[in-house]
Formats: sequence, structure tokens, C-alpha cells
Amino acid sequence: MTIDGGMTTGKVLAQAAALGVPEHMQRMIGRCSEFHTYSAPGLVMGVFMVDWAMEGLHATPGEKLFAVSETRKCLPDALQVIAHCTIGNNRLRVLNAGRFAIAMNRPSTAATSEGVRISVDSARLEAFPTLRAWFMHDRAFDRKTMTGPLFEEILGGGRRFLAFERVMVRFDPKQEWSAGRCDCCGEAVPKTLLRAGVCAACGDQRYYEPQEF
Repeated sequence: MTIDGGMTTGKVLAQAAALGVPEHMQRMIGRCSEFHTYSAPGLVMGVFMVDWAMEGLHATPGEKLFAVSETRKCLPDALQVIAHCTIGNNRLRVLNAGRFAIAMNRPSTAATSEGVRISVDSARLEAFPTLRAWFMHDRAFDRKTMTGPLFEEILGGGRRFLAFERVMVRFDPKQEWSAGRCDCCGEAVPKTLLRAGVCAACGDQRYYEPQEF
């Protein structure tokens, strides 16, 4: 897929090679782009973020890790492809907090676990004017003419616009559950997810209306 500015995954990878991005990072960008269906700027940033987080944890390939993405945009896909933290295996939490940041940690039987958090450092963005304009949704950013320079700043900058910190990640320990039945739709649902006997899909998360044929 070609994105604004005529950038394709092939062009992004060629740009990465020309800028000296390590080969293992180029492979990760390619894999993530295939999964994401195109090389989004935020996705490429996410590759650098996940790589740094795993390095900070001294994680080994294939090690079981847990992750949090503080945005729904791009970062969850980098975590799923590189770290195998997915929504389906219950090792990825996606918060709609709007912050372009991730946290990663190892499993724990306690309510917290030592982890690392990687975010975009707003102060450091000043050294990357095109990236800053895009990231801050500045109207001065022109997708048709500035997408190429944007990728150049992301790929050339690597970790230099990111911030690293060690954190204690809070989460709810795994609990035993039993099935209940929603009073509205009649479908089986874990009892812990029922509110006044009603499942979320029949309540405040209802997203469809049945049609009659």
C-alpha cells in the first residue's frame, strides 16, 4: 500500500538501510508493516519503542511478556508482532488514554510487576521539526510533501526522541470465574462481567441493533 507522499514499505525499508538502521530493526519494520498493512509513521516509531523496552527488560526472544499500549493507534500492532503480546492471549491491554506510550513487564503473581515505560519526549521533539509537526497534528504538516522527510527523521532519530523509565505496572491478578447468563440476550457471560444481570454488550457497550428478515 502507498501512503501519502508516495511512500511504500519498500521505500521506507530502503530509507532505513540508507540511514544505517540495524538489519534486525529493518526486518521488524517489514514484519510489522505487513501485519499493519502499510508502514505508518507511528508504527515505525513503535518498532523502536518495543525494541528499547525489550532491551530494558533484558528479555530473550520468545519470552512471555505483558504489555500496555496507552493508545489504540499503531503501537498495539508493534507489540503484537514483535513481543507476541496480543489481545487474544490476554497479554496486551490497550488504554484509550491518547498518550503515545507503552509499558512492558514480566508475569507476576502479585498485583504489581517491575517494568519499563517508553514514551515520546515532547522536549526532544524540538530537534525533529517535521516529526514534531506531524506528531502535534500541526496544520503546517503537509502529507504530500513532508511524509518522506518525516520517515527520515523517525528512522534517523531512532530512540533520540523517546523517553525511558522504570515503573511498577499495576494489574489485576488472574481470578477464577464461572459462567452466568445475561438477563437481556440470554447468552453465557462470565459472572464478573455482568452488571445488574446484564452483559456489557446489552448495556453501555451495545454496538448493534438486530434486524428482522
